[in-house]
Amino acid sequence: MRTTIVSLIAVLLGLIAGGILMLFIGSNPFEGYGYLFQGGLKNISRIGDTLATASPLIFTGLSVAFAFRTGLFNIGASGQMLIGGLVATAIGLTFDWSRPILLLVMILCGFLGGALWAFIPGLLKARFNVHEVVSTIMMNWVAYWTVYYVIPGYFKGEFLETESRKLGDEATLRVPFLTEMFQGSYINLGLFLGIIAVIIVGFIINKTTLGFELKAVGFNRHAAEFAGMRVNSNIVLSMLISGGLAGLAGVAMYTGNATSMQIGILPSQGFDGIAVALLGANNPIGVFFAAVFFGILYSGTGFMNAMTEIPPEIANTIIAIIIYFAATSILIERLLNKFMKRRNNSKSNAVKKEEA
Repeated sequence: MRTTIVSLIAVLLGLIAGGILMLFIGSNPFEGYGYLFQGGLKNISRIGDTLATASPLIFTGLSVAFAFRTGLFNIGASGQMLIGGLVATAIGLTFDWSRPILLLVMILCGFLGGALWAFIPGLLKARFNVHEVVSTIMMNWVAYWTVYYVIPGYFKGEFLETESRKLGDEATLRVPFLTEMFQGSYINLGLFLGIIAVIIVGFIINKTTLGFELKAVGFNRHAAEFAGMRVNSNIVLSMLISGGLAGLAGVAMYTGNATSMQIGILPSQGFDGIAVALLGANNPIGVFFAAVFFGILYSGTGFMNAMTEIPPEIANTIIAIIIYFAATSILIERLLNKFMKRRNNSKSNAVKKEEA
């Protein structure tokens, strides 16, 4: 409950700071925020686009949050996204199977692709204590150049060398009933995969022995080792699961929100997942709602910019401020504790006066 309050305070402070920025540039913050949220929620089509935008963020937020639980900082979700998306796209363009089998194989292989890409940093951390921030960042760029080579070399588009061929309808996560329900939106099955992932990750973390051991390693690696837990194995396993979740983000992104892969782009959703995990307090349900909130901000930015003179950078600044407050949640929690303590003291003093 308290972490939820802290996250809401971080959002509120970020919105207040964004409003002050709007005032500084001579704009009306109420009008700006009105258009910002209209852009993400104005009608059923925009709601669908917002949920589609949030889908990869659910996976990358879960990826970062899961690694955090083991005391690891997986900053390589962008590269793991690329590999997961590349593997899924390659399968979708190569095989002509029935749609249920094809999609299932694409999803599973996308997960495995991201997991294997995170395996190397996990192994380096477990065996040689190589800091995962450095190794995952390096793996991001290896993934970037891998896609840069593979797409033009083997899956080149019909008209452009900078993108792959378009996936057929049977190889995408888009389904007609969702498109019609949300009036032409690009919402797809990636959202439902994200919800399933939230449930599974929450169960693993909170209800299984594996989750307990992973959290124990994250709290105190040496104490967990002294208690007989397989610390190195848990580190590698945590990175595998974290990377697999990021790989699913690539599946949702490149076979759901889009139907092809472009070269020369390192997806920002991998880094945005850090913000989503922080705002969601590393809790799977919190991550889901944080991803939807960021989806609203991203979807509404263009509409706000089109309807007002407020530059789109304001929305990015608001997100950055929210991240800052979420990252300094310890300070917010301390202030909240002081406030609650003063309130309790004042109540007890009042009771004593009444009794006297």
